[in-house]
Amino acid sequence: MTTKPRAVVLLSGGIDSATTLALAIADGFDAYALSLRYGQRHDLEIAAAANIAARLGAAAHKIQEIDLRLFGGSALTDDIAVPKDRDMQKMAAEIPVTYVPARNTIFLSFALAWAEVLDARAIFIGVNALDYSGYPDCRPEFIAAFERMAVLATKAGVEGTAVSIRTPLIDCTKADIVTQGAALGVDYGRTLSCYDPVPDDQGGVGIACGHCDSCHLRRKGFADAGMADPTRYANPVTAG
Repeated sequence: MTTKPRAVVLLSGGIDSATTLALAIADGFDAYALSLRYGQRHDLEIAAAANIAARLGAAAHKIQEIDLRLFGGSALTDDIAVPKDRDMQKMAAEIPVTYVPARNTIFLSFALAWAEVLDARAIFIGVNALDYSGYPDCRPEFIAAFERMAVLATKAGVEGTAVSIRTPLIDCTKADIVTQGAALGVDYGRTLSCYDPVPDDQGGVGIACGHCDSCHLRRKGFADAGMADPTRYANPVTAG
């Protein structure tokens, strides 16, 4: 039997990471999903990630505990209000307070360590540089720089078997992403994108606020794709 190549897939529980996991599996990888409980303001996304990993058939799913609340500096890890009802122009004009300092650098570092142990040849991350909230660590330049660093910093890199950083969604709109994922069987009703959700008393993944940047981008993605959005929102509004 032919052994599949291994890949580590960063899995947050949202649309982008769920689609990325599905794409990695469709590309023929044994996908090892990695989620990080980093002190984010809600734990609901971790439960969503576990459900997604099981449903899509990840080879394994690990949850790494770290605590970025030690540093704060973000509305996701500190006592800072999550911005609500910003239009798309405002989202694109500045780096929002939901940016978590160095988060993707930290996440990729954990993924890189596990990839070395697994002898994995790829790390998948669902960063996106089109329909996104302006985070600097979602840009192609950052990914390329991290990949160069990984060659220098690891045994695998020194020995000529460096890990590649795969970003299959980097140039996709949210509509592109949900269209691809739906074709691969991703159940977006089990994903959670909201920055400020509340628990769902009906047993779902959580009720999204409907007003944060992530909710606006999610709603716009489904609308642009001509697909029904399966998310439960609290007092939703139309994305600007």
